[in-house]
Amino acid sequence: MKNQGKDNLRQVLIRKYGNLIGLVFLIVLTTILTNGLFFTQRNLINVLRQVSVNGILAVGMTLVIIIGGIDLSVGSVVALTGVIVALSQPLGTIPAVILTLLAGAFIGGWNGFFVTKFRIPSFIITLGMMTIARGLALVFSKGQAISGLNDSFLAISESYIPPAVSMAVFIFICLAAAAVALRERKSSAYGRKVFAVDIISVLNVLLIAAAVVILVWLIGFRGMPMGVAVFLTIAFLGAYTLNQTRFGRYIYAIGGNEEASRLSGINVKSVKFLTFLIMGALAAVSGMVLAARLNSGVPTSGVMFELDAIASVVIGGTSLSGGYGSVGGSIIGAFIIGTLNNGMQLLHIDPFYQEIAKGIIIIGAVLMDRKKK
Repeated sequence: MKNQGKDNLRQVLIRKYGNLIGLVFLIVLTTILTNGLFFTQRNLINVLRQVSVNGILAVGMTLVIIIGGIDLSVGSVVALTGVIVALSQPLGTIPAVILTLLAGAFIGGWNGFFVTKFRIPSFIITLGMMTIARGLALVFSKGQAISGLNDSFLAISESYIPPAVSMAVFIFICLAAAAVALRERKSSAYGRKVFAVDIISVLNVLLIAAAVVILVWLIGFRGMPMGVAVFLTIAFLGAYTLNQTRFGRYIYAIGGNEEASRLSGINVKSVKFLTFLIMGALAAVSGMVLAARLNSGVPTSGVMFELDAIASVVIGGTSLSGGYGSVGGSIIGAFIIGTLNNGMQLLHIDPFYQEIAKGIIIIGAVLMDRKKK
């Protein structure tokens, strides 16, 4: 019985913290290989900025994949919405942002409409939208980058939230996340076992404390970049939606068994439609963050972003067959991809090898997913 309890504990820890352990190992290895250059304030802030664009996409992609779908159009939508927000600058920053969000939501709704109304596989409809959106980006921009963005819009990338405010926001998010985790543990099957409550609760406290210490150190550099704050806010809202709302429960139910969900009274079509609409809106947010960082709307940007988002979700433990996954895992996956990219750049490794490394990691993550089943 004692050995069985240890085995159960080991399985719980691997399932809950396996990808986080992998991220920590990768960070330590990269820091050693770069002689400490990776783990500096300036570079880690740069990693956070890079991860923000992919991380926002990963939040939406998590919802789509859990529901049993896929969205291959997000990279092109990032480029298109970046062009749209750049062309809309004469209207003012707020109208341009609203117009761009509506454009992204419309594209996502378009995908969702064809998936639900005509039962076209999401792989096919989003593959078609991938080429349509890229073509529209090139048409609207005439194949050239659109510069001359308003200073108020560029603040999304260039401005920093003051350290005191950044810490207050981060502490609030940590406390909220801890409260949600405690609530889930009380209702979970393994939460009633003494060993699981004691060890996992201690680990959660240590992880939150470590995150606070590291972020305090990073925020001390200049404060939290606005784009990173947008990313963290979306990640928190995405996690809360999945874990604490009826809509999130419906997403898990449909991904687990669509027919059973329909028979139980869930409006499957509406939930799927809204999921793709949210994905489109988040792609627009990502496109605006990237445009602000580049100081222009670039029609050729966003290439392969959809694969980075999918890779982040899969590495984070979300099942490609649907029904299982978490936003937190996908965010960790996004940081693994970001750390890998940044580390290889610091080591002056050919970019082509980065794609090979990511491909190997994706295959390994899928094999682990199959092994769990």
